[in-house]
Amino acid sequence: MKNSYRKPWLLILAMGALALIRPIMSMLGLLERIGQPTASIVVTIVITLIWISVVVFTRVRQPLVVLLLTGITYGVFAILISAILSPVLTGQLQGPLTNPFAVISVLVTNAIWGLLAGLLASALQRARQM
Repeated sequence: MKNSYRKPWLLILAMGALALIRPIMSMLGLLERIGQPTASIVVTIVITLIWISVVVFTRVRQPLVVLLLTGITYGVFAILISAILSPVLTGQLQGPLTNPFAVISVLVTNAIWGLLAGLLASALQRARQM
């Protein structure tokens, strides 16, 4: 039997884009002004809580898959924004696209982030159904 569940791609793209607040804050120097590494950790936790809240409260089917894809989407967006903005800001390409292993690392790291958020969201959804 074929799985006919359609992924909420617009939601996945929107949540992935939301996470761009972290690298944008970094590029603008805001995270440094707030204080590292605390600022990065707090922003990551807030983004994660938003992702989890959205999928739990909208009752997204397959929250684990949706948040896994959200993490990967964010990774792709972060790589692209780095490729676009680093030449503008520094005059040369910097970031993951300069090293193929870095691209893989960014995607895997953010997939794991999404997977962990998805596990928490799945647990919360099950708890709400009890």
